[in-house]
Amino acid sequence: MISHSRRHCVVELQALPSRIGQIRRIVSAQLRHWQLDPLIDRAALGVTELLSNVHRHAQPDKTCTVEIELRLGRLTVSVIDSDPRLPVIRAPQAESLETCGRGLALVAALSEAWGARQQPDGPGKAVWFSLTAAPTPAPPPHPVRIGAEPVREPTRTVVVAVDPGSVPTGLPVASPVGVRPG
Repeated sequence: MISHSRRHCVVELQALPSRIGQIRRIVSAQLRHWQLDPLIDRAALGVTELLSNVHRHAQPDKTCTVEIELRLGRLTVSVIDSDPRLPVIRAPQAESLETCGRGLALVAALSEAWGARQQPDGPGKAVWFSLTAAPTPAPPPHPVRIGAEPVREPTRTVVVAVDPGSVPTGLPVASPVGVRPG
């Protein structure tokens, strides 16, 4: 289900790998609609990390809700799931070769603020991050100059058929292909 008002968008989904790219495109389209193009990359990356965490860790199921809200110059992206366990950022380890486990650290680095809270109306939690929103400036209007030159018709080629016998002698006449003079 997708519902949205002018400054609020909610998408309910199963946090499956096949759906994460679709949600990223929905978030990007919504931010373009709100003229927040500079935030698209960070918001899309952040929501990807939060949905990946739901896919990896949420119990008992992968059902979740993504909320995007623009209020008072701040964009907040939240992912709400039914698992009550709050996420924890792992301490970075020097020279670690781990290929996962850095999602929340990445969310913290790309956002101005982030957090997690228990859902007050039932089981589950919301993990969120926020970005300062500055709308994309509209391009300045440019006057359109209209030239005062008249429109000219293209020149026409006129083909005239001439009987070679009617041409006065002494003037060269091209012979039609396949016809020999004489």
